[in-house]
Amino acid sequence: MEKTVIPKLDLPLLHFPNSRKLASIPSPILPSPSFNRCRRHKKRPCLASSSRQGLETESHGVITDNTVGRRLLGLAAAVSVAVSSSTCCDSPALAESLTIAFPVSRAREVTRVQRTLVEAWGLIRETFVDPTFNHQDWDSRLQQTMVEMFPLRSEDDAYGKIKAMLSTLGDPFTRIISPKEYQSFRIGSDGNLQGVGLFINSEPRTGHLVVMSCIEGSPADRAGIHEGEELVEINGEKVDDIDSEAAAQKLRGRVGTFVTVKLKSVNGSGKDSGYREVKLPRDYIKLSPISSAIIPHTTSDGRLAKTGYVKLTAFSQTAASDLENAVHEMENQDVQSYILDLRNNPGGLVKAGLDVAQLWLDGDETLVYTIDREGVTSPINMIAGHAVTHDPLVVLVNEGSASASEILAGALHDNGRAILVGRRTFGKGKIQSVTELDDGSALFVTVAKYLSPSLHQIDQVGIAPDVQCTTDRIDSLTGEILMKMNSSVPLLEADSCVMVAEHELETRRSNEIAS
Repeated sequence: MEKTVIPKLDLPLLHFPNSRKLASIPSPILPSPSFNRCRRHKKRPCLASSSRQGLETESHGVITDNTVGRRLLGLAAAVSVAVSSSTCCDSPALAESLTIAFPVSRAREVTRVQRTLVEAWGLIRETFVDPTFNHQDWDSRLQQTMVEMFPLRSEDDAYGKIKAMLSTLGDPFTRIISPKEYQSFRIGSDGNLQGVGLFINSEPRTGHLVVMSCIEGSPADRAGIHEGEELVEINGEKVDDIDSEAAAQKLRGRVGTFVTVKLKSVNGSGKDSGYREVKLPRDYIKLSPISSAIIPHTTSDGRLAKTGYVKLTAFSQTAASDLENAVHEMENQDVQSYILDLRNNPGGLVKAGLDVAQLWLDGDETLVYTIDREGVTSPINMIAGHAVTHDPLVVLVNEGSASASEILAGALHDNGRAILVGRRTFGKGKIQSVTELDDGSALFVTVAKYLSPSLHQIDQVGIAPDVQCTTDRIDSLTGEILMKMNSSVPLLEADSCVMVAEHELETRRSNEIAS
């Protein structure tokens, strides 16, 4: 079945050659179901579903010119996007073909962005989690955006039209970033960065950019910037209309240069408590996501025991291996229990989160459930897992624990492996695929929602801890725990949630002895 829309404009034809191949990368963020390119017919590329168990996949836009007709008499450009209607692509008859005709800009740099627009539109059409596209005609949206883009003369303005189109989906996590921003994203996920050490995220309900955390010892940390502060300006420019990736790009730069940020603080009651400007030097930022310590303490029966404390600040490519090394080192020092601190960890690579979960679990446990655009719920399970340690575990979470942090916390909690201590998590229960487009930019697309192994909703709800760090509970425990904890870890002694976690581990040890 074929649908054609042709605007009545006398414009040159934009041609997409058959030999053109889309550049795409293995997604560092888990989509489900995963898709691979299938080329049974040279002129009919299509999408075929593969195993839902995969932890890493590729996302592809499929653009061909098999229905681009020169019979359009040069009135407009047309592209064809093959839409897979089956899990197999053995027969070309299974693919619906859609032809959209549109005006082509005479400005070369805008024409390049038009190609990017078609790529992005096609990927959204194939994989976006909401098949209604926020209750709109997605094909008409492409035509409208192309017409709006036609009179533009600058690449930035043209990209603005793509971003405006994506914003109509009502999902702040589906977005496009420029080639320069994408390179910065790749650098960040690889663990190498020059900047100020600030983690920021877009608050879904307001769209404001909020500080999630600072990397310890970074310029932002030394300047006293802390979680919850709202980022208002960067170098005198307001950030109202940019996403977190664009803001992060502005914060990065060569070592030795400076960037000035304006922040708005919010007090405990949720009211504004003033603005401040901070001039930050850019520096080399060490993105090793792991810091650890051993907390010696005396048990209720007078024995000396050790608790291993591990803080995980982000899920980068090295997160699982770094954590495994830290745990092995502490096992060699006779640690008997662990505290895994995910507070203010905004997430990162979902695959890294799943890899970390497998360090603590055995067998074929379910780590997470995904819900695709058809509403199909599918488990992602371990395969013959072997935990690094079986010692008791507490996981610390708070409102800054998001995305992969919530997947990990849910996996450990719902499989009975860990007690959760802290405050309710952020509530980001959506998974994005990341695809590098032909011009070097990248498209983030929400392709699935996820549920915890117990099928608990996470998106916009978060995960409630088993034990909260309330002031009353802290006051009642402080004296008891400070007597037991060794003064060689003074910073952890002063951390109220670590105190509560220690109490929970001691209670569990006492119950095991009693039973």
